[in-house]
Amino acid sequence: MASAPPNAVAGELLRDLTASPDAYPQNLDLIRDAVLLVRLNAAGYRAASFLDDRILGPATQGAWLPAKLVADAARRCGSGPPVHFIFHTGHVGSTLVSRLLDETGDVLSLREPLPLRTLVEAYAVLGEPESLLSDTQFSDHLEMFMTLWSRGYAATRAVVVKATSSAGRLSAPILSRHVASRAIYMNLGAESYLATLLAGQNSPLDLRGHGPGRIRRLQARAGMPLAPLHALSLGELAAMSWLAESWAQHDALQEHPARVIALDFDWFLANVEEGMRQILTHFGLLAAPGYLGRVARSPVLASYSKAPEFAYTPALRTEIQNESRRVNREEIRKGMAWLQNIARADARAAAVVTGGGV
Repeated sequence: MASAPPNAVAGELLRDLTASPDAYPQNLDLIRDAVLLVRLNAAGYRAASFLDDRILGPATQGAWLPAKLVADAARRCGSGPPVHFIFHTGHVGSTLVSRLLDETGDVLSLREPLPLRTLVEAYAVLGEPESLLSDTQFSDHLEMFMTLWSRGYAATRAVVVKATSSAGRLSAPILSRHVASRAIYMNLGAESYLATLLAGQNSPLDLRGHGPGRIRRLQARAGMPLAPLHALSLGELAAMSWLAESWAQHDALQEHPARVIALDFDWFLANVEEGMRQILTHFGLLAAPGYLGRVARSPVLASYSKAPEFAYTPALRTEIQNESRRVNREEIRKGMAWLQNIARADARAAAVVTGGGV
């Protein structure tokens, strides 16, 4: 991957780590206890929908380094801007909001950094026999990445990490340890979520792929045995996914009510200017003159945020949702009934379901 000798590239990236976000910690390997540093510039950050392996190419300069060396370098970093978060329940406009924040000129957006996924998986098994990290080691790794994510450019007033949907479980340890950090939680009501997910051609793969992790989390919370994945219809599987991710949001709002705000994506699309005003205020950012007045006309709203080369407007989204409601009526009904049954049987689940407007 590196075009220069590996040792030379590693040395340069390690030196640059304390000075600039151009040296980016792209990956974390807990088995090797190593971090992959790559060369990335401001344009690269802005172009990336995902800071995973899709940003790597034949010309990418990078090198794996021992995590201890990277952690030592991180401790030499000066204090940077605050690191805020966009958590979400999945397919609810988090990337769109992240791209609208790009347009402020004040935000360095980190969309789905790969090490965050690794930390989420590590957090899920802390204290278990299979955990590769002790509690202290996990905290040290999280601290290292929070420090490295906080490095901004000259104009950066805040770094905003757009997380994966599963990362909401990390809201508590992140916000507890970092008092300057705040978060928004993007969501959808259950019926709208089901209509959205069931419209997607790849939804069965997405729902089944994430299903095992979600139902394990849900079963650990629920006070009743849940039907296995293979017994769930596609609509019930989508409903289970909504409940698992919405429960994480519910916990975040309960644990940090002053530092987490929830935003419904349907409401946001109908109130883009007010939504962005609330987000900027929550993150302690002042909108540049004219930004809020033009944000509802941003070209970002006319393209698919994860693949901006494709046109995708709020009106088209509504058409697709309504068509899904027609085609998937029975599966949506099954999913909503599944949620109501869970709510009747479990008081804690009922609080989440009621909060989601079911």
